[in-house]
Amino acid sequence: MIRLDRVTKRYGDGTEAVGELSLDVPRGALVMLVGPSGCGKTTTLKMVNRLIEPTSGHIYLDGDDVTHVDPVQLRRRMGYVIQQVGLFPHRTIADNVATVPELLGWDSKRRKARALELLELVGLDPARFAKRYPHQLSGGQQQRVGVARALAADPPVLLMDEPFGAVDPIARDHLQSEFLRLQQEVKKTVLFVTHDIEEAVRLGDRIAVFSQGGKLEQYDTPASILGAPANGFVGDFVGSDRGLKRMSVTAIDAGDLDHPPVVHLDDSLVEAAKRLREERSRWAVVLDSRDRLHGWIGIDTTAASGLVRDAARRMEAWVPAGASLKQAFAEMLQYDAGWVAVLEGERFLGVLTPRTLHEALRRSVEADADGVPPAQIVLDTVATA
Repeated sequence: MIRLDRVTKRYGDGTEAVGELSLDVPRGALVMLVGPSGCGKTTTLKMVNRLIEPTSGHIYLDGDDVTHVDPVQLRRRMGYVIQQVGLFPHRTIADNVATVPELLGWDSKRRKARALELLELVGLDPARFAKRYPHQLSGGQQQRVGVARALAADPPVLLMDEPFGAVDPIARDHLQSEFLRLQQEVKKTVLFVTHDIEEAVRLGDRIAVFSQGGKLEQYDTPASILGAPANGFVGDFVGSDRGLKRMSVTAIDAGDLDHPPVVHLDDSLVEAAKRLREERSRWAVVLDSRDRLHGWIGIDTTAASGLVRDAARRMEAWVPAGASLKQAFAEMLQYDAGWVAVLEGERFLGVLTPRTLHEALRRSVEADADGVPPAQIVLDTVATA
């Protein structure tokens, strides 16, 4: 969709902001550009829509060399979102969203319908917000309007320059979640500049890591960059806690799960005790008659008479199948739990413990390094007496 071929930007004083950059952005991909201040990531973004002209090289959009087309027409084919939003203070929110359709000559009825549709899409009730002015909105709400405006003419490409950097952490988290939801619906090709590696890992399909002088150090998936940094610069940039960061992009696999003993609510405690002894376990998962998770039972409660339901303890720590290891770890911490259940719909699949969670992370990292599926990785463990 977007291809940069040996693109360079050199200023009159000899400063090279971007040097010989080649980068391919697939259609529908969300690509994060990260790196230290002054590394050329914003310059790269602005060269794509020719707010800055490259010194040399070529930039292609759907096979067309953008350096040979009218820059104004080019920019109308791309949505552009910046940190400061840049809304027109004297225009209503609906009119701000409809700015590009108006420039393209859409009639008023079509512009209004599109503006209301997009406000709904970004989570702003048109009945409440369409007739307001920018100063009547919070910073996070203004950013949503900025995204809506960028999408108004349904451009194939979205360029975003630290769009969520100026809002508080809670609003930033909400905006990131909303943007991920939105991207799943609209599936735009996105170039997104950020200085925040956490944001890059959370949002990106791929991450491009730049060093000073616009040098591309690594371009890969978030999991690969966190698990196998290409060099010391990338390793330092993503941080010594990259293993923890990688948990957020490593999905739980069925092969990662433990399968403890299972008992049911209407089993007797005598039966439960027998099963625990047979499987040499100190606890069991408790399911109801439809095999839905109810909780757990410990061996210390099975000596009494009665049914499992009389002694079972509720278990709130669970995640859906396909959740990330980070989500599972967060559940363990939130509920001070020694394990977290994994459910497919209402069906119990197994559990993750701290040990199996750690093994899943190690297996994922080694699989990426070796270029094989995680199931083929055999972990070395330290034998204990």
